[in-house]
This record gives sequence, structure tokens and C-alpha cells, in this order.
Amino acid sequence: MRDLEQLFKGLADQTRLRILNLLIHGELCVCDIQYVLESSQPNVSRHLTYLKNSGLVLDRREGARMYYKLADANQGINKLLFAFLRDVFRSSETLAEDVQRLKKAIENGSCTLSEWRPYSALVRSKIHVSARV
Repeated sequence: MRDLEQLFKGLADQTRLRILNLLIHGELCVCDIQYVLESSQPNVSRHLTYLKNSGLVLDRREGARMYYKLADANQGINKLLFAFLRDVFRSSETLAEDVQRLKKAIENGSCTLSEWRPYSALVRSKIHVSARV
């Protein structure tokens, strides 16, 4: 039960939801997330740490850079959760604007990705949640 509580605490913040919306499109460097959110590095890192402690994201270091991706995006409850969030996120104007900023950053040679691959962190599944919030 405690794991479920931690998971929902991780989702209970607008900035963390915006970060998850970006990570659905693949692994990103903190600087990419910082650019899209127009937020300070310490603030973004704090939210990423919270998401990591909630079991929603994983990190890895490459030199001086930290990269984050969805945790177990294609397994168990996380697969269901991220598929649901992907569908719900599509109805948010703010989240759509974030995705466009990320896409533009990638096209202009961002830190992390060399090409735009929407929803690349999620394996296509037959699970589609049609409810719109």
C-alpha cells in the first residue's frame, strides 16, 4: 500500500506531471527539461528526485550530465499508468505547448535527442484509455 501512496504523491504536482509528459517521448537530460519548463536546474532536479523516489523515473549519469527516463514504462502498473497519462495529457493545452517546445529544441540540436520520436518511451499497446479530463 505504501508503494501506491508514493506513486500518487509523485503525481500530485503540476511540474512533475509536466516532466512525465516530456519523458513519455524518451530519455532526457535535465537541461532539456529545464529549457522546456523554463525553470531553474535546482527546481527541476528536486522534482526529478521526487519522481525517482516515487518509482516513476530512473536516472543515469553520463559525465557531468544526468539523464532521466520513465521507470519500467512497459511493465506492470507503470505500463497502465503511463498509457493512461499519455491519453489524458493529450487534452491539456499546457502539456501540448511543452511538447512543442521540446520538439523545437530537438530540431535545433538540443542536448539529448537527435530526432523527434513521439511517445518513444512507451511500447505501442492495445491499452487505450478514451476518457478525457
